[in-house]
Amino acid sequence: MTSAAAQTTLNGFGAEPIWLLLVKVVAVFVFLVVMTLFTIWLERRVVGRMQNRIGPNRVGPQGLLQSLADGLKLAFKEDIIPVMVDKPVYILAPILSTIPAFLAFSVIPFGPRVSVFGHHTALQLTDLPVAVLFVLACSSLGIYGIVLAGWSSGSTYPLLGGLRSAAQMVSYEVSMGLSMVAVFLTAGSLSTSQIVAAQASGAAFSLFGMSLHLPSWYAIMLAPSFVIYFISAVGETNRAPFDLPEAETELVGGFHTEYSSLKFALFFLAEYINMVTVSALATTLFLGGWRAPWPLSLWAGANQGWWPVLWFTAKLLIALFVFIWLRGTLPRLRYDQFMQLGWKVLVPLSLLWILLVDAVRVLGAQNYSRSKLMVILGIPLAIALLIVFLWPERKPPVDVEPGPEEVTFPVPPMDLVVPPSPALAATGARSPALPGGSTSVDVIGDSPDA
Repeated sequence: MTSAAAQTTLNGFGAEPIWLLLVKVVAVFVFLVVMTLFTIWLERRVVGRMQNRIGPNRVGPQGLLQSLADGLKLAFKEDIIPVMVDKPVYILAPILSTIPAFLAFSVIPFGPRVSVFGHHTALQLTDLPVAVLFVLACSSLGIYGIVLAGWSSGSTYPLLGGLRSAAQMVSYEVSMGLSMVAVFLTAGSLSTSQIVAAQASGAAFSLFGMSLHLPSWYAIMLAPSFVIYFISAVGETNRAPFDLPEAETELVGGFHTEYSSLKFALFFLAEYINMVTVSALATTLFLGGWRAPWPLSLWAGANQGWWPVLWFTAKLLIALFVFIWLRGTLPRLRYDQFMQLGWKVLVPLSLLWILLVDAVRVLGAQNYSRSKLMVILGIPLAIALLIVFLWPERKPPVDVEPGPEEVTFPVPPMDLVVPPSPALAATGARSPALPGGSTSVDVIGDSPDA
């Protein structure tokens, strides 16, 4: 085991003084709140740039304090509670969404072991042998707040938004969990710190007489897992183009339609903290965690001291930028398309990729040469691709005029006149003219009294 990997064993966690643990808890809390405020500002600026707008630029330098001002405004707004709500559940729902979002970040490593007031400690609140499963469990608990918010509101649109969130979580939690299995098989651990340590050993080669050592990031080695994870993470966090639970064109505001003031702010906070959490988990599992990227990794001190916090934050911001980029670029999916993508595309691809990775590991353990691996795995893959591409496409049905006895969708007649309103009919006035000078439009009915 390398020295870097030895630094990230689980034995050192839990032995720190109480005051140091409290400092770490406060640091994680402040980091998440600051990242939430910054992400909101960044999203408004980036989307404004995409849409040829300025974005927030009044409160603070370059508008950096606009998110803080909006949060204070929400906190001090009047808290309106509808009469028909189930009040205890209505109040508990935003809390259930926010607390798991904070807890999930407790196992994310920010850096290696450092010295804090003479105590050597890892830049991580804690770690577990099943730390990644702990993050998944916290993200699963957060959905209860959304479902209960929709149910307790006593309104139709919030209930539909809560049901959509439940179905969405079940669909994309499966594909997200399956996308991590290849990482677990490759790293040999479910601990976040040990997964980061497993990505430290990379490929060494010589270029122009200089020895280079590139980190083996799983985003490159396990690229299909990384793509499936990121798509699932966007769906898991209810972000565009997968923001079906709060689609304003269909559900007004979705599960939080009946919420205002601080309770609405908690839902808003939970959404952005979940974005930060899944981005941090993507950084940890696939982008080398806090380790410096090449060519910064050539510097001997890049992965020592407090510098790794900077590399970790930079990778985190790049992942958050992709979330914002997708929102400003892609339209919202239709709900059946969204569910079809999760169950019929992402889940089967994840299962096939896990089988492929496991087959490579088993054959590699049996000392198969690279040529034999290419033959054993390449021939079935080529056959599968040929079947996919050569399978005859189902042609769409040809449009045929329906017969008189066939059942068709009702179509309003095109030659009917708008019946005048009773008030106009009593006075003898004419109906107001429509654009183009006409006084009639197409309606369903057989007489003016219809």
